[in-house]
Amino acid sequence: MAGYNKLFELNLRDMEVIETALRAVETRDHSGPLDSKTIHDVLGKLHNQKQFYRPKDQIYVSG
Repeated sequence: MAGYNKLFELNLRDMEVIETALRAVETRDHSGPLDSKTIHDVLGKLHNQKQFYRPKDQIYVSG
């Protein structure tokens, strides 16, 4: 029986392509197997994996 691959080798460009494609599918009228909530959840997971720049030598106020 086949198992799942738990190691993905995606670079930043690959992630950008996936995110852009999901946003395009989300904005048009789509009646396929992916509903809006599923797409939104995946986009949220991609967003949560990003590491945003925060300067280390200065006081940083977010928002």
